[in-house]
Amino acid sequence: MCAMAISVRVRTNTGETEGTSTHKALNALCELASTKKLSLLGCVDPYDDTTFNRAQLKLLIPELEALAEDSNGDVADAARELLALTALVDRKPHRYLIFIGD
Repeated sequence: MCAMAISVRVRTNTGETEGTSTHKALNALCELASTKKLSLLGCVDPYDDTTFNRAQLKLLIPELEALAEDSNGDVADAARELLALTALVDRKPHRYLIFIGD
């Protein structure tokens, strides 16, 4: 696990933040996705920013749903929290889900 925690933001193309997650299990969620070789969530860079657009949500949401269903405790909670953020991205164009690594 990396030393710094990953956070996630929903941002507009003008830089406005519309939602944030700093769930303590985001690193564990991304590590599990990497172990499972998930195509999008498994490629989140824990040391840099990783951005997903609305079109990519069609692949990302099923990955998060599967992790929420198949995981326990904090990892499942983190997946559900991110699913709520994906709804903000999908609501209007020019919104992005950004994983902020450090």
